[in-house]
Amino acid sequence: MHDFKFKKNALFCEDVRIEKLVERFGTPLYVYSYHTLIDHFLKLKKAFEPIKPLICYSVKANSNLAILKSLVNKGSGLDIVSGGELFRALKAGCPSGRIVYASVGKTAKEIEEAIRLGILFFNVESLPELNSIQHIAKRLKKRVNVALRINPDVEPKTHKYITTGKLTNKFGIDLFSAKKIILYARGFSHVNVSGLHIHIGSQITTSEAFVAAIKKITVFIAQLKKESVKLDYLNIGGGLGIVYDKETPQTAQRFADIVLPLLKSTGLKIIMEPGRFIVGNAGILVTKVLYVKNTPKKKFIIVDAGMNDLIRPSLYGAYHNILALDKRVGLEKADVVGPICESGDFFAKDRMLPQVGEGEYLAIMSAGAYGFSMSSNYNSRRRAEEVLVSKGRVSVIRRRESYQDLVRNEVIP
Repeated sequence: MHDFKFKKNALFCEDVRIEKLVERFGTPLYVYSYHTLIDHFLKLKKAFEPIKPLICYSVKANSNLAILKSLVNKGSGLDIVSGGELFRALKAGCPSGRIVYASVGKTAKEIEEAIRLGILFFNVESLPELNSIQHIAKRLKKRVNVALRINPDVEPKTHKYITTGKLTNKFGIDLFSAKKIILYARGFSHVNVSGLHIHIGSQITTSEAFVAAIKKITVFIAQLKKESVKLDYLNIGGGLGIVYDKETPQTAQRFADIVLPLLKSTGLKIIMEPGRFIVGNAGILVTKVLYVKNTPKKKFIIVDAGMNDLIRPSLYGAYHNILALDKRVGLEKADVVGPICESGDFFAKDRMLPQVGEGEYLAIMSAGAYGFSMSSNYNSRRRAEEVLVSKGRVSVIRRRESYQDLVRNEVIP
Protein backbone atom coordinates (compact mmCIF):
# COMPACT_ATOMS: atom_id res chain seq x y z
CA MET A 1 0.00 0.00 0.00
CA HIS A 2 2.87 2.43 0.62
CA ASP A 3 6.62 2.93 0.69
CA PHE A 4 7.12 3.56 4.42
CA LYS A 5 8.89 0.39 5.50
CA PHE A 6 11.24 -0.85 8.19
CA LYS A 7 14.69 -1.77 6.90
CA LYS A 8 17.09 -3.24 9.44
CA ASN A 9 14.74 -2.06 12.20
CA ALA A 10 14.72 1.59 11.00
CA LEU A 11 11.73 3.29 9.34
CA PHE A 12 12.42 4.46 5.79
CA CYS A 13 10.53 6.46 3.18
CA GLU A 14 11.57 4.79 -0.06
CA ASP A 15 15.40 4.79 0.19
CA VAL A 16 15.71 7.49 2.86
CA ARG A 17 15.83 6.90 6.60
CA ILE A 18 13.20 8.99 8.38
CA GLU A 19 15.52 9.76 11.29
CA LYS A 20 17.94 11.44 8.87
CA LEU A 21 15.10 13.66 7.69
CA VAL A 22 14.14 14.88 11.17
CA GLU A 23 17.79 15.54 11.98
CA ARG A 24 17.96 17.71 8.88
CA PHE A 25 14.56 19.41 8.84
CA GLY A 26 13.26 19.23 12.42
CA THR A 27 9.70 18.46 13.50
CA PRO A 28 6.76 18.51 13.07
CA LEU A 29 7.54 17.27 9.58
CA TYR A 30 5.33 15.93 6.80
CA VAL A 31 7.11 13.35 4.65
CA TYR A 32 5.65 12.20 1.33
CA SER A 33 6.58 9.30 -0.93
CA TYR A 34 6.52 10.19 -4.62
CA HIS A 35 6.36 6.54 -5.65
CA THR A 36 3.33 5.83 -3.45
CA LEU A 37 1.54 8.92 -4.75
CA ILE A 38 2.04 8.05 -8.42
CA ASP A 39 1.55 4.30 -7.93
CA HIS A 40 -1.93 4.80 -6.48
CA PHE A 41 -2.90 7.13 -9.33
CA LEU A 42 -1.65 4.66 -11.93
CA LYS A 43 -3.40 1.72 -10.25
CA LEU A 44 -6.70 3.54 -10.56
CA LYS A 45 -5.95 4.53 -14.15
CA LYS A 46 -5.06 0.95 -15.08
CA ALA A 47 -8.11 -0.56 -13.35
CA PHE A 48 -10.46 1.71 -15.32
CA GLU A 49 -8.52 1.57 -18.59
CA PRO A 50 -11.43 -0.04 -20.50
CA ILE A 51 -13.42 3.21 -20.25
CA LYS A 52 -10.48 5.65 -20.15
CA PRO A 53 -11.95 8.02 -17.55
CA LEU A 54 -10.66 11.48 -16.80
CA ILE A 55 -9.25 11.14 -13.28
CA CYS A 56 -9.42 14.51 -11.54
CA TYR A 57 -7.44 14.40 -8.31
CA SER A 58 -9.29 16.11 -5.46
CA VAL A 59 -7.12 19.11 -4.56
CA LYS A 60 -8.66 19.55 -1.11
CA ALA A 61 -7.07 16.28 0.07
CA ASN A 62 -3.57 17.74 -0.28
CA SER A 63 -3.06 20.93 -2.25
CA ASN A 64 0.74 21.24 -2.22
CA LEU A 65 1.91 22.42 -5.64
CA ALA A 66 4.53 19.66 -5.87
CA ILE A 67 1.87 17.01 -5.25
CA LEU A 68 -0.43 18.58 -7.86
CA LYS A 69 2.37 18.96 -10.41
CA SER A 70 3.48 15.34 -9.96
CA LEU A 71 -0.04 14.10 -10.74
CA VAL A 72 -0.73 16.56 -13.57
CA ASN A 73 2.48 15.40 -15.25
CA LYS A 74 1.03 11.86 -15.27
CA GLY A 75 -2.15 12.99 -16.98
CA SER A 76 -4.36 13.76 -13.99
CA GLY A 77 -7.00 16.44 -14.05
CA LEU A 78 -7.94 18.34 -10.90
CA ASP A 79 -11.15 18.62 -8.89
CA ILE A 80 -11.29 22.04 -7.21
CA VAL A 81 -13.66 23.72 -4.75
CA SER A 82 -12.49 27.34 -4.51
CA GLY A 83 -10.82 30.21 -6.30
CA GLY A 84 -7.66 29.49 -4.34
CA GLU A 85 -7.61 25.90 -5.57
CA LEU A 86 -8.16 27.13 -9.12
CA PHE A 87 -5.10 29.37 -8.68
CA ARG A 88 -3.12 26.38 -7.43
CA ALA A 89 -4.30 24.21 -10.32
CA LEU A 90 -3.04 26.75 -12.83
CA LYS A 91 0.26 27.20 -10.97
CA ALA A 92 0.72 23.43 -11.16
CA GLY A 93 0.29 23.58 -14.93
CA CYS A 94 -3.05 21.80 -15.18
CA PRO A 95 -4.80 22.45 -18.51
CA SER A 96 -8.09 24.25 -17.90
CA GLY A 97 -9.88 21.54 -19.88
CA ARG A 98 -8.96 19.03 -17.16
CA ILE A 99 -10.40 21.08 -14.27
CA VAL A 100 -13.82 20.45 -12.75
CA TYR A 101 -15.22 22.85 -10.15
CA ALA A 102 -17.37 21.70 -7.21
CA SER A 103 -18.56 23.51 -3.99
CA VAL A 104 -22.02 24.43 -2.76
CA GLY A 105 -21.02 28.08 -2.31
CA LYS A 106 -19.17 29.41 -5.35
CA THR A 107 -19.04 33.22 -5.35
CA ALA A 108 -19.79 35.31 -8.42
CA LYS A 109 -16.11 36.25 -8.62
CA GLU A 110 -15.02 32.61 -8.48
CA ILE A 111 -17.52 31.65 -11.17
CA GLU A 112 -16.36 34.46 -13.43
CA GLU A 113 -12.68 33.54 -13.04
CA ALA A 114 -13.38 29.92 -13.92
CA ILE A 115 -15.52 30.83 -16.95
CA ARG A 116 -12.84 33.16 -18.29
CA LEU A 117 -10.25 30.37 -17.95
CA GLY A 118 -12.43 27.84 -19.78
CA ILE A 119 -12.61 25.01 -17.24
CA LEU A 120 -14.22 21.72 -18.35
CA PHE A 121 -17.35 22.31 -16.28
CA PHE A 122 -18.89 23.30 -12.97
CA ASN A 123 -20.52 20.72 -10.71
CA VAL A 124 -23.70 22.65 -9.94
CA GLU A 125 -25.33 22.17 -6.54
CA SER A 126 -28.56 24.21 -6.76
CA LEU A 127 -30.92 26.10 -9.06
CA PRO A 128 -29.81 29.51 -7.70
CA GLU A 129 -26.21 28.60 -8.55
CA LEU A 130 -27.24 27.53 -12.05
CA ASN A 131 -29.06 30.83 -12.54
CA SER A 132 -25.96 32.70 -11.35
CA ILE A 133 -23.73 30.86 -13.85
CA GLN A 134 -26.20 31.64 -16.67
CA HIS A 135 -26.23 35.33 -15.72
CA ILE A 136 -22.43 35.61 -15.53
CA ALA A 137 -21.83 33.57 -18.69
CA LYS A 138 -24.29 35.74 -20.59
CA ARG A 139 -22.51 38.90 -19.44
CA LEU A 140 -19.18 37.41 -20.54
CA LYS A 141 -20.68 36.12 -23.81
CA LYS A 142 -19.46 32.60 -23.06
CA ARG A 143 -21.20 29.24 -23.42
CA VAL A 144 -20.57 27.18 -20.26
CA ASN A 145 -20.91 23.46 -19.62
CA VAL A 146 -22.15 22.25 -16.24
CA ALA A 147 -22.84 18.92 -14.56
CA LEU A 148 -25.76 18.80 -12.17
CA ARG A 149 -24.77 17.27 -8.83
CA ILE A 150 -27.33 14.65 -7.87
CA ASN A 151 -27.96 13.68 -4.26
CA PRO A 152 -28.94 10.00 -4.67
CA ASP A 153 -29.97 9.56 -1.01
CA VAL A 154 -27.76 6.55 -0.25
CA GLU A 155 -26.05 5.66 3.04
CA PRO A 156 -22.28 5.21 2.54
CA LYS A 157 -21.60 4.03 6.13
CA THR A 158 -18.82 6.45 6.93
CA HIS A 159 -18.40 9.22 9.51
CA LYS A 160 -21.40 11.57 9.54
CA TYR A 161 -19.18 14.59 8.87
CA ILE A 162 -17.94 13.10 5.58
CA THR A 163 -21.25 11.66 4.37
CA THR A 164 -22.48 13.73 1.44
CA GLY A 165 -25.04 11.59 -0.42
CA LYS A 166 -28.02 11.71 1.96
CA LEU A 167 -30.91 14.13 1.48
CA THR A 168 -30.19 15.51 4.96
CA ASN A 169 -26.77 16.72 3.70
CA LYS A 170 -26.25 20.15 2.12
CA PHE A 171 -24.88 18.69 -1.10
CA GLY A 172 -26.54 18.10 -4.44
CA ILE A 173 -30.10 18.01 -5.74
CA ASP A 174 -32.72 15.29 -5.31
CA LEU A 175 -33.68 13.35 -8.43
CA PHE A 176 -37.19 14.78 -8.73
CA SER A 177 -35.97 18.37 -8.57
CA ALA A 178 -32.98 17.62 -10.79
CA LYS A 179 -35.20 16.49 -13.65
CA LYS A 180 -37.26 19.66 -13.47
CA ILE A 181 -34.11 21.81 -13.39
CA ILE A 182 -32.57 20.04 -16.40
CA LEU A 183 -35.72 20.50 -18.46
CA TYR A 184 -35.97 24.12 -17.30
CA ALA A 185 -32.31 24.76 -18.23
CA ARG A 186 -33.01 23.90 -21.87
CA GLY A 187 -34.11 27.51 -22.18
CA PHE A 188 -30.76 28.88 -20.99
CA SER A 189 -28.83 30.73 -23.66
CA HIS A 190 -25.35 30.40 -22.16
CA VAL A 191 -25.41 27.22 -20.03
CA ASN A 192 -25.46 23.64 -21.24
CA VAL A 193 -26.21 20.82 -18.79
CA SER A 194 -23.75 18.34 -20.27
CA GLY A 195 -23.40 15.90 -17.40
CA LEU A 196 -24.40 14.52 -14.04
CA HIS A 197 -22.27 14.36 -10.90
CA ILE A 198 -22.47 12.30 -7.72
CA HIS A 199 -20.21 12.23 -4.69
CA ILE A 200 -21.64 10.27 -1.77
CA GLY A 201 -18.93 10.68 0.86
CA SER A 202 -15.36 9.94 1.87
CA GLN A 203 -13.42 7.00 3.32
CA ILE A 204 -15.94 4.48 1.96
CA THR A 205 -14.50 0.97 2.20
CA THR A 206 -17.18 -1.11 0.43
CA SER A 207 -18.78 -0.85 -2.99
CA GLU A 208 -22.46 -1.26 -2.05
CA ALA A 209 -23.22 2.45 -1.69
CA PHE A 210 -21.40 3.28 -4.92
CA VAL A 211 -23.36 0.60 -6.76
CA ALA A 212 -26.66 1.81 -5.32
CA ALA A 213 -25.91 5.42 -6.32
CA ILE A 214 -24.73 4.53 -9.83
CA LYS A 215 -27.78 2.32 -10.40
CA LYS A 216 -30.08 5.20 -9.43
CA ILE A 217 -28.21 7.48 -11.82
CA THR A 218 -28.40 5.01 -14.73
CA VAL A 219 -32.18 4.81 -14.31
CA PHE A 220 -32.29 8.61 -14.20
CA ILE A 221 -30.18 8.88 -17.36
CA ALA A 222 -32.60 6.54 -19.15
CA GLN A 223 -35.52 8.76 -18.07
CA LEU A 224 -33.74 11.85 -19.39
CA LYS A 225 -33.09 10.15 -22.74
CA LYS A 226 -36.85 9.71 -23.14
CA GLU A 227 -37.10 13.48 -22.74
CA SER A 228 -34.46 13.88 -25.50
CA VAL A 229 -31.90 15.21 -23.00
CA LYS A 230 -28.37 14.68 -24.35
CA LEU A 231 -25.59 14.21 -21.82
CA ASP A 232 -21.87 13.74 -22.38
CA TYR A 233 -20.44 13.11 -18.90
CA LEU A 234 -21.07 11.14 -15.75
CA ASN A 235 -18.86 12.20 -12.84
CA ILE A 236 -18.90 9.53 -10.12
CA GLY A 237 -16.92 11.60 -7.60
CA GLY A 238 -14.43 10.09 -5.19
CA GLY A 239 -14.62 8.60 -1.72
CA LEU A 240 -12.63 5.38 -2.02
CA GLY A 241 -11.32 4.42 1.42
CA ILE A 242 -7.79 3.51 2.48
CA VAL A 243 -6.21 1.48 5.27
CA TYR A 244 -5.75 3.48 8.46
CA ASP A 245 -6.00 0.59 10.92
CA LYS A 246 -7.77 -2.72 10.28
CA GLU A 247 -9.98 -1.62 7.40
CA THR A 248 -10.11 -3.87 4.37
CA PRO A 249 -11.05 -1.41 1.61
CA GLN A 250 -11.56 -2.55 -1.94
CA THR A 251 -8.61 -2.28 -4.28
CA ALA A 252 -8.84 -0.13 -7.38
CA GLN A 253 -9.16 -3.25 -9.51
CA ARG A 254 -11.88 -4.79 -7.34
CA PHE A 255 -13.86 -1.54 -7.40
CA ALA A 256 -13.46 -1.32 -11.17
CA ASP A 257 -14.59 -4.93 -11.67
CA ILE A 258 -17.82 -4.14 -9.81
CA VAL A 259 -18.77 -0.78 -11.30
CA LEU A 260 -17.37 -0.95 -14.84
CA PRO A 261 -20.39 -2.83 -16.29
CA LEU A 262 -22.72 -0.17 -14.85
CA LEU A 263 -20.60 2.71 -16.13
CA LYS A 264 -20.23 1.21 -19.61
CA SER A 265 -24.01 0.90 -19.90
CA THR A 266 -24.44 4.69 -19.61
CA GLY A 267 -22.48 5.36 -22.79
CA LEU A 268 -21.12 8.53 -21.19
CA LYS A 269 -17.58 9.78 -20.65
CA ILE A 270 -16.67 8.98 -17.04
CA ILE A 271 -14.93 11.34 -14.65
CA MET A 272 -13.59 10.35 -11.22
CA GLU A 273 -12.47 12.57 -8.33
CA PRO A 274 -10.24 10.53 -5.99
CA GLY A 275 -8.21 12.29 -3.32
CA ARG A 276 -7.56 10.24 -0.19
CA PHE A 277 -7.10 7.04 -2.23
CA ILE A 278 -4.16 8.62 -4.06
CA VAL A 279 -2.43 10.66 -1.37
CA GLY A 280 -3.62 9.30 2.01
CA ASN A 281 -0.98 6.62 2.47
CA ALA A 282 1.64 8.63 0.58
CA GLY A 283 2.37 10.82 3.62
CA ILE A 284 3.24 10.67 7.31
CA LEU A 285 3.62 13.26 10.05
CA VAL A 286 6.77 12.90 12.16
CA THR A 287 6.77 14.40 15.65
CA LYS A 288 9.23 14.63 18.55
CA VAL A 289 8.48 13.39 22.07
CA LEU A 290 8.84 16.38 24.40
CA TYR A 291 7.81 14.81 27.70
CA VAL A 292 6.40 11.61 29.14
CA LYS A 293 3.93 12.44 31.89
CA ASN A 294 2.66 9.85 34.35
CA THR A 295 -0.52 10.50 36.34
CA PRO A 296 -2.54 8.27 38.68
CA LYS A 297 -4.96 7.59 35.82
CA LYS A 298 -2.93 7.72 32.61
CA LYS A 299 0.38 8.01 30.85
CA PHE A 300 0.67 10.91 28.41
CA ILE A 301 3.24 11.07 25.62
CA ILE A 302 3.47 14.79 24.87
CA VAL A 303 4.73 15.57 21.37
CA ASP A 304 5.57 18.73 19.45
CA ALA A 305 2.85 18.26 16.79
CA GLY A 306 -0.68 19.32 17.63
CA MET A 307 -4.22 19.33 16.38
CA ASN A 308 -3.31 22.37 14.30
CA ASP A 309 -0.96 20.09 12.30
CA LEU A 310 -3.34 17.10 11.97
CA ILE A 311 -6.90 17.70 13.10
CA ARG A 312 -8.52 14.44 11.96
CA PRO A 313 -8.33 12.64 15.35
CA SER A 314 -9.82 15.67 17.12
CA LEU A 315 -12.43 16.40 14.47
CA TYR A 316 -13.55 12.90 13.47
CA GLY A 317 -12.13 10.68 16.19
CA ALA A 318 -10.04 9.32 13.32
CA TYR A 319 -7.51 6.55 13.88
CA HIS A 320 -3.91 6.88 12.67
CA ASN A 321 -1.37 4.16 13.31
CA ILE A 322 1.60 5.51 15.30
CA LEU A 323 5.08 4.00 15.07
CA ALA A 324 8.47 4.65 16.60
CA LEU A 325 11.21 5.29 14.06
CA ASP A 326 12.82 1.98 14.97
CA LYS A 327 11.20 -1.38 15.69
CA ARG A 328 10.55 -2.02 19.38
CA VAL A 329 9.28 -4.95 21.37
CA GLY A 330 7.88 -3.29 24.49
CA LEU A 331 4.43 -1.70 24.42
CA GLU A 332 2.62 0.49 26.92
CA LYS A 333 -0.84 2.01 27.13
CA ALA A 334 -0.75 5.77 26.71
CA ASP A 335 -2.32 8.84 25.16
CA VAL A 336 -0.37 10.75 22.52
CA VAL A 337 -1.17 14.44 22.95
CA GLY A 338 0.08 17.75 21.61
CA PRO A 339 0.89 21.14 23.12
CA ILE A 340 -2.33 22.91 22.08
CA CYS A 341 -4.46 24.39 24.87
CA GLU A 342 -7.44 22.13 24.13
CA SER A 343 -8.43 18.79 25.66
CA GLY A 344 -9.28 17.72 22.11
CA ASP A 345 -5.61 17.97 21.13
CA PHE A 346 -4.69 14.29 20.81
CA PHE A 347 -3.52 11.74 18.24
CA ALA A 348 -4.30 8.55 20.21
CA LYS A 349 -6.11 7.64 23.40
CA ASP A 350 -5.59 4.55 25.57
CA ARG A 351 -3.49 3.03 22.78
CA MET A 352 -0.89 0.29 23.13
CA LEU A 353 2.17 2.10 21.80
CA PRO A 354 5.93 1.64 21.53
CA GLN A 355 7.74 2.68 24.70
CA VAL A 356 9.46 5.97 23.89
CA GLY A 357 11.31 8.56 25.90
CA GLU A 358 11.96 12.26 25.69
CA GLY A 359 13.81 13.32 22.55
CA GLU A 360 12.70 10.32 20.49
CA TYR A 361 10.35 10.46 17.53
CA LEU A 362 6.99 9.05 16.46
CA ALA A 363 5.59 8.66 12.95
CA ILE A 364 1.85 9.27 12.57
CA MET A 365 0.96 7.17 9.56
CA SER A 366 -1.52 7.67 6.69
CA ALA A 367 -1.41 11.45 7.10
CA GLY A 368 -1.08 12.42 3.43
CA ALA A 369 -4.75 13.33 2.99
CA TYR A 370 -6.50 16.06 4.99
CA GLY A 371 -3.38 16.57 7.07
CA PHE A 372 -1.52 19.68 6.03
CA SER A 373 -4.45 20.87 3.91
CA MET A 374 -6.59 21.21 7.08
CA SER A 375 -3.79 22.57 9.26
CA SER A 376 -3.84 26.01 10.88
CA ASN A 377 -1.84 28.49 12.91
CA TYR A 378 -3.97 28.04 16.03
CA ASN A 379 -2.08 29.08 19.19
CA SER A 380 0.15 31.08 16.79
CA ARG A 381 1.99 27.91 15.88
CA ARG A 382 4.04 27.70 12.72
CA ARG A 383 2.79 25.06 10.32
CA ALA A 384 4.93 22.03 9.54
CA GLU A 385 7.60 21.70 6.88
CA GLU A 386 6.84 19.32 3.99
CA VAL A 387 9.35 17.17 2.10
CA LEU A 388 8.93 14.85 -0.86
CA VAL A 389 11.09 11.74 -1.22
CA SER A 390 11.71 10.11 -4.59
CA LYS A 391 13.99 7.09 -4.21
CA GLY A 392 17.05 8.67 -2.60
CA ARG A 393 16.29 12.28 -3.48
CA VAL A 394 14.71 14.62 -0.91
CA SER A 395 13.02 17.89 -1.91
CA VAL A 396 11.60 20.53 0.41
CA ILE A 397 8.15 21.26 -1.05
CA ARG A 398 7.06 23.72 1.65
CA ARG A 399 9.38 25.53 4.03
CA ARG A 400 8.47 25.86 7.68
CA GLU A 401 6.87 29.22 8.43
CA SER A 402 8.73 31.87 10.35
CA TYR A 403 7.20 33.90 13.18
CA GLN A 404 7.22 36.85 10.80
CA ASP A 405 5.01 34.83 8.44
CA LEU A 406 2.41 34.57 11.20
CA VAL A 407 1.89 38.36 11.32
CA ARG A 408 2.78 39.25 7.74
CA ASN A 409 -0.71 40.45 6.79
CA GLU A 410 -1.69 41.98 10.15
CA VAL A 411 -1.89 45.71 10.75
CA ILE A 412 -1.95 47.59 14.07
CA PRO A 413 -4.06 50.73 13.46
